[in-house]
Amino acid sequence: VQLVESGGGLVQPGASLRLSCAASEHIFKIYNATWYRQRPGKERELVAAIADDGSTNYADSVKGRFTVSNHNVEKTVYLHMNSLKPEDTAVYYCNAELSIYESDPRIYDYWGQGTQVTVSS
Repeated sequence: VQLVESGGGLVQPGASLRLSCAASEHIFKIYNATWYRQRPGKERELVAAIADDGSTNYADSVKGRFTVSNHNVEKTVYLHMNSLKPEDTAVYYCNAELSIYESDPRIYDYWGQGTQVTVSS
């Protein structure tokens, strides 16, 4: 199983993007998921997280602009990004704790390969 991010690209300031994070094969459920980003010359930082109970957590820099959601029917985690700024330019990574089979209680931790978001005029 791999996590695959998609939806990145080059956009102008003020634009919106929706990043997706999905498993490459069938899984049972995503429990907790976190979006991180790594800006040029910076360390990887937490952007947004969603827990199994639906609670969310955001970095101060994205509060009010980004929304994380976990759609368990689609087995996909999304990051809706609005009012993008040049400082949002980064590689965005998805991290998820998931189970593969309903009959197997083990939870596995996976990382995606990252998707580039560039905000520039």
